[in-house]
Amino acid sequence: MRKILPLALLLLLAGLDACNRTPKAVDPASPQAAKVQLDVLRDTVDARWAEMIASDDAKVTATKQVLRELESQPGTDRAQLQQLAHANDRLKRIRYDQQSMAASDKIDAYDSAQDSLLHVLYTVALPNNGQPTEGVKTLTQEIQDTDNQVVGFRVRYDQAAKQFNNYLQLHQEEISSLGGKYSKLQPLPLFELKQ
Repeated sequence: MRKILPLALLLLLAGLDACNRTPKAVDPASPQAAKVQLDVLRDTVDARWAEMIASDDAKVTATKQVLRELESQPGTDRAQLQQLAHANDRLKRIRYDQQSMAASDKIDAYDSAQDSLLHVLYTVALPNNGQPTEGVKTLTQEIQDTDNQVVGFRVRYDQAAKQFNNYLQLHQEEISSLGGKYSKLQPLPLFELKQ
């Protein structure tokens, strides 16, 4: 028993010593540190993109709801509402993605299609000579508010993408040494026009 007590005490002290050790710091210039930082920056870019697309999807959904509400109102031009519904359904199919937006004409085409649709929708939903239903009025205001946030979403996305691109450029050597998907990374396109 006397031999077990000192051994148990020694093991307890060794265990406590191991708990108090801090992990080795990662060399900030190492490929592993570059990978961690790049993954964080990419996650931020992806989160900003997802937020922007979710907002745009909400605008498309609200537009669809307004068109449905308008169908039930007397005196509406059903053919015009069907054309607007078709144009609204088409928006998601023609929308740019993180890679295709490198061609700014893709962004311009999407913005133009959506702006044209919304311009006509506002005229139909909020006529000068009539009073829209409360539901149409609320949804139309929601669409306008969401539409006014587009520039802000794009600015925040560009900020995150620029940080990613700058880090990629500054640490190209460390990142390419990681191999795999990291060796093929390219700078992300921006909404901001090049000067």
